[in-house]
Amino acid sequence: MWKVIAIMAVGMLVGFLMRKSTRAKVWTDKLTSGVIFLLLFVMGVAIGADKTIMSSLHTLGIQALVITLGAIAGSILLAWWVYATLFKNKSKES
Repeated sequence: MWKVIAIMAVGMLVGFLMRKSTRAKVWTDKLTSGVIFLLLFVMGVAIGADKTIMSSLHTLGIQALVITLGAIAGSILLAWWVYATLFKNKSKES
């Protein structure tokens, strides 16, 4: 756990030191996207190789769909509430 925190702290320090470099921002954006795609691919390989998950995919698929739709609906409702509570009144005052 401490390794993860240390790596994150070092990354934050490097990002802080390089925050004014537009070249570094472009490079880190591309690197971040590439690493995320690689992570998704590796996760797909791991799921595809797991016999238990693949054999119960029809059940898991329905559960995943319900959870996903619930998460989307909750995110939309919470974003609407935050906007209506914190930002809508400020826009009327201006």
